[in-house]
Amino acid sequence: MSLASIVSALPSDEIWGPPTTTDALVDGVPYAPYSKGDKLGRMADWTAEGKDREGRGGRQQYNRAYRDQQVYGAGTSSLFAVQVAEDESSFSVVDNTRTSTKTRGFGRGGVAFRSRGRGGRDQRGGRGGTFQRVGGRGGQQGYYDQRGGRGGRGRRFGWKDYDKPQRNRDSSVTIKSDWQMLEEIDFNRLAKLNLETSAGEDIESYGFLYYYDRQYDKAPVKNTERKLNVVDRVAYNVTTSSDPIIQELAEKDEATIFATDNILSMLMCANRSVYSWDIVITRLGNKIYLDKRDGSSLDMVSVNENAADAPLEASEGNKDAINFPGALALEATFINHNFLNQTVMESETSKFDMPHDNPFYNPSEETEPLASKAYKYRRFDLSLEKDEDPLHLIVRTEIDAVMKNNVSGDDQFLTVKALNEFDHKAQGSGGALDWRTKLTSQPGAVMATEMNNNGCKLARWTTQSILAKADVMKLGFVSRVSPKSNDRHVILSVMGYHPRQFADQMGLNLANGWGIVRTIVDMCRSMEEGKYVLVKDPNKTLLRLYKVPVGTFEDVEEDGEVDGGEVDEGE
Repeated sequence: MSLASIVSALPSDEIWGPPTTTDALVDGVPYAPYSKGDKLGRMADWTAEGKDREGRGGRQQYNRAYRDQQVYGAGTSSLFAVQVAEDESSFSVVDNTRTSTKTRGFGRGGVAFRSRGRGGRDQRGGRGGTFQRVGGRGGQQGYYDQRGGRGGRGRRFGWKDYDKPQRNRDSSVTIKSDWQMLEEIDFNRLAKLNLETSAGEDIESYGFLYYYDRQYDKAPVKNTERKLNVVDRVAYNVTTSSDPIIQELAEKDEATIFATDNILSMLMCANRSVYSWDIVITRLGNKIYLDKRDGSSLDMVSVNENAADAPLEASEGNKDAINFPGALALEATFINHNFLNQTVMESETSKFDMPHDNPFYNPSEETEPLASKAYKYRRFDLSLEKDEDPLHLIVRTEIDAVMKNNVSGDDQFLTVKALNEFDHKAQGSGGALDWRTKLTSQPGAVMATEMNNNGCKLARWTTQSILAKADVMKLGFVSRVSPKSNDRHVILSVMGYHPRQFADQMGLNLANGWGIVRTIVDMCRSMEEGKYVLVKDPNKTLLRLYKVPVGTFEDVEEDGEVDGGEVDEGE
């Protein structure tokens, strides 16, 4: 073929390509026009699951599987849509046979059926009630249990909460304009710190202890409840720099760092905290004092701080005033005071006296009797190999009671604390079990839930017990008589734990806590003398260190405050 014939065969029009036509038929076959917005998908996908198959994820799995599988030509209206009278998915098999109501499982209580894998089913024995799998809207799946409410293992909180607005909590202290921020520490950095220390040594001991009443360890008689009584006793919660014993030890140069167990435990468990808190750090010469403000949140006992759905404030839609976080903390604080005073046997002839009297009590001025309390001043070595001089810390620890060992008959020191239940069905309960029905049959499940909802509080109590070298930590379970009233309570049960074993059970690493303390102390030692404030950010996992004027907090006194930090225990 010659070049001239090829050129002559070329079209004479200016437009290249097939001729345009408005005919909707191509060789007699209807043709659907192509849209540039269409996505090319698969003609047939035999590996994907069908729409009607049940599996984990429900609607989300359906969207994920079919979001890119659009049919060719779907961008325009279908020219060949056919209305199907009945679809296969509308058919179901009806089984009229009776099934036995009794189920057998591998554990006490019943059998739990949970969806496992793709459309599969796994049969698992559980110690709780029988779970029934139900289908939810849009293909989502959930479980209902005997406790009521919706959940997987218990009640499911947090599902589809990713789009909820973040809570904006208030800071524990107002940040002033003349405060200078020096450091900002993320919790991820704190979690990597580690410092091994010794068990510490006792320096001085003050106060006295009553013996613990073992009757509270026994389960209450059926259909009877132990009422929590109001026992008026005087207890002191003096800050570090106001403690006369710590002042004497500082003058003798017994240590470089001084703190109380209440303040030190908060710092050691900082990366478990959610609510805002603050610690006042004062450097005088080479001495460092860790203090708390008057009316600080460190004196209060939080409730469900670590729960996935923590109690809401009034501004966040909570209409139940007695279940506000502040009201719950105040209730829990007074419960702890009264619980300790009620569970000891007050006897002047059989109490355990420490070598020295209570350093804060003045019999000529006080009218109320003292509560059972012993103060042990203990010293810990925080030195590193590279340090030229030793770095010691003295902490004032507290012991609440004493009891005889069942085997050896020796005296054992106790710390006595109380967990409280306000309403297991209310918002903010964190999926807690009903203590009245589950404490006897499932004590482990109740404690596991409390570890999740109150991880910071339990970690602080355990740290305080280890710092004080207590032999046993008693935990009481106190509930409201009525969920709608916060002024009457009953004691449901009391459990005892060894502090070290309890720390291992909840994954508490004391070496990490000592590493946090040493890091904060090194920051302050590298700075000039003055006053600093360490603040936990109310909405982020951050610690911020501020330098503040020397006179900060000294000219602020709240009405009704009693000098010396006295606490009148009563509801």
